[in-house]
Amino acid sequence: MFLRLLSDVQWRAANLKWRRMTCSRRSTSSTAEPYPVSLPAQAHVVICGGGIMGTSVAYHLSKMGWKDIVLLEQGRLAAGTTRFCAGIVSTARPVSIELKMADYSNKLYQQLEQETGVKTGYMKTGSISLAQTQDRLISLKRIASSLNVMGIPCEIITPKQVAQLHPLINIHDLVGAMYVPEDALVSSANVSLALATAASRNGVQIHERTSVSHVSVQKGRVTAVETDRGQIQCQYFVNCAGQWAYELGHSGEEPVNIPLHACEHFYLLTHPLKEPLASNLPKPLLSALLRRMPDLEALQIMQLVNCPESFTPDMRCIMGESPTVRGYFVLAGMNSAGISYGGGAGKYLAEWMVNGYPSENVWPLDLKRFGALQSSRTFLRHRVMEVMPLMCDLKVPRWDFQTGRQLRTSPLYDRLDAQGARWMEKHGFERVKYFVPPGKDLLDLDQSKTFYKPDWFDIVGSEVKCCKEAVCVIDMSSFTKFEISSTGDEALESLQYLFSNDLDVPVGHVVHTGMLNEKGGYENDCSIARLSKRSFFMISPTDQQVHCWAWLKNRLPDDSNLTMEDVTWKYTALNLIGPRAVDVLSELSYAPITPEHFPSLFCKEMSVGYANGIRVMSITHTGEPGFMLYIPIEYALHVYNEVMNMGQKYGIRNAGYYALRSLRIEKFFAFWGQDLDAFTTPMECGREFQVKLEKGMQFVGQEALLEQKQNGVYKRFTMFILEDHDTDMDLWPWWGEPIFRNGRYVGKTTSSAYSYTLERHVCLGFVQHFDEKTGEELVVTTDFINQGEYEIDIAGQRFQAKAKLYPFSSLFTHRRRKDEEELSGYQRE
Repeated sequence: MFLRLLSDVQWRAANLKWRRMTCSRRSTSSTAEPYPVSLPAQAHVVICGGGIMGTSVAYHLSKMGWKDIVLLEQGRLAAGTTRFCAGIVSTARPVSIELKMADYSNKLYQQLEQETGVKTGYMKTGSISLAQTQDRLISLKRIASSLNVMGIPCEIITPKQVAQLHPLINIHDLVGAMYVPEDALVSSANVSLALATAASRNGVQIHERTSVSHVSVQKGRVTAVETDRGQIQCQYFVNCAGQWAYELGHSGEEPVNIPLHACEHFYLLTHPLKEPLASNLPKPLLSALLRRMPDLEALQIMQLVNCPESFTPDMRCIMGESPTVRGYFVLAGMNSAGISYGGGAGKYLAEWMVNGYPSENVWPLDLKRFGALQSSRTFLRHRVMEVMPLMCDLKVPRWDFQTGRQLRTSPLYDRLDAQGARWMEKHGFERVKYFVPPGKDLLDLDQSKTFYKPDWFDIVGSEVKCCKEAVCVIDMSSFTKFEISSTGDEALESLQYLFSNDLDVPVGHVVHTGMLNEKGGYENDCSIARLSKRSFFMISPTDQQVHCWAWLKNRLPDDSNLTMEDVTWKYTALNLIGPRAVDVLSELSYAPITPEHFPSLFCKEMSVGYANGIRVMSITHTGEPGFMLYIPIEYALHVYNEVMNMGQKYGIRNAGYYALRSLRIEKFFAFWGQDLDAFTTPMECGREFQVKLEKGMQFVGQEALLEQKQNGVYKRFTMFILEDHDTDMDLWPWWGEPIFRNGRYVGKTTSSAYSYTLERHVCLGFVQHFDEKTGEELVVTTDFINQGEYEIDIAGQRFQAKAKLYPFSSLFTHRRRKDEEELSGYQRE
């Protein structure tokens, strides 16, 4: 508490020092004024917000060589939320990209005072995260495993060790803790002033007491920023307005949706203890302050401070370019971790602006993971009321938010719900996890959050069994669906360049393909059906609806002869999986559905029951036989009823996404957004057969893939089958577990599931190869994968695993070419 008061005093002194310095420079130099009186008429970049985010972006852009940067702050630098935050720099984060951002921030702040001369109050105290339950300790062990393999010192300690590190902590009900010795404390406002000082020296113009009213847009691009002191023409605008980011986004000529909501944040200022604590004492994360540190009851309270802090719908910050306005970037919504993320977040956003992409996969934080539907004020208000308490709550697998639900539903929602569907949410869509059989205790299954074997294990197993032996129906309406067409050959020509596989196939054929970036990485993983010579139907992951649309819109030619329509809402999608699917569909359509008449990866419009114009595709995204039915929504209920009625004699039942996950992972199918991302290429995951390298056609990412084909790859997508793992007693793998080869760390898992066919847990992940002496990254060969002894680290305990590369004929007694053809795996988890 004393440090909070000291931080305020330091901020006032540093702010005054910074102001004097900039005024001195203004009076002595007319060519390098960091703080001129009048606004410039134009700039390359305008940044709105003078807190930790805005100053970090300015600092990193100027470090990367960009000029003509203007930073605007409506009040005084670092006087908003940044000034009032606690200043804890903690790297203990469950999400990999957040961990990397916090680690970079810590390293940056450590040397910032020496670089700028501004006192930042940096003090390496270490941090202690306490565990009162075994589940909490497991979650800390998982984080500790990730920290250690990244080279960040971390250890799990006993309650007795906690008392030795922090004598005021009541340890009587603790089971353990996590200690991160290099975590630190800073004066957050002073860090912002230090970043501003460095940016100013590099030519950034900083203007306080200047408000942005709106952003001008022409032809979908930023052109100018309107302020209360005049207009600044610019090419880039960065919204770092914190709690005001939402309103600022909606004030422009072209609204930009930034889903965040401010909450009240309280803290107390107190007098110091009679015997002051050592200034470098570790700062624990406290859930019940006085119970945990009873000696604080004697402290005299000086002031109760109530300040705003912005929270987002999924507890992760927001960064990236707007999907609707080119050149409009956002960095906001820090969920009370702004000082921890500030340095790293500013770095990645600056890289994004300068290079066109950041140096790490930031999809979990990308603004485009949200749509306009998450920007409802009512939705945000209700969701952040749930999010805020969860910040320090137990992080368990398969977490489902309880607020903001039933926002987007299939026409079959009520019918499925009445049959025992248990729901999860993806991009606002309600999707079925599994179906509770009659007689099961629904309440118990609602409380089945665990790191061990879950209550739904047998339920999902029976759904998987039905998919393999009879027939199941899975509602997959949440898939993103686009129709792209043209009056001439424009659609085909454009898509041939933007996608990696050959789309010039006969009408009715379906192609699995990647939408790659210039580095050969997956921006999207999808299926495209050729409906006619000039019309294509594209199916993508659920959370690709905004990202994919923006990516294509920015790259398709501005041609009135070419049209793209989002038809996600027009079609209900039913996945009919299993060997008896062909019997059900044959009887309902009165049409031959044999492989001769309806080969794999084929699409045709047909009637099902009374409904006509149903798009039926011979794919299931699992490797199992079956069909996808894309049904106009007005026919959805009729077709579902007909399928279920006809399927009774073939043992039909409903199934959910948990069964789908098990099926796809045991077949080694990758999933975009988790296994595949913008830094993963087809060559690295066994998909060279989905790339038209030998056909003499240019496409985005071609050069990068040709280079990989010639020189080899530096990571390989690998399947791991756990061998000494007890499904009933041991912790289950989730994703993000470290992979060890011959005792050395070589990568992390990206997804995992229990295979009911193999009766083993299966993990998917990427393996890298580093020289043991120099640390140099080496090419990963098939021999390197096959000749290693592997272990998967689950919360600090290592389990032996057998590595497999695709294809792997020895795993299953029956293997069909269709499995290879369907190696797309973009089913939505």
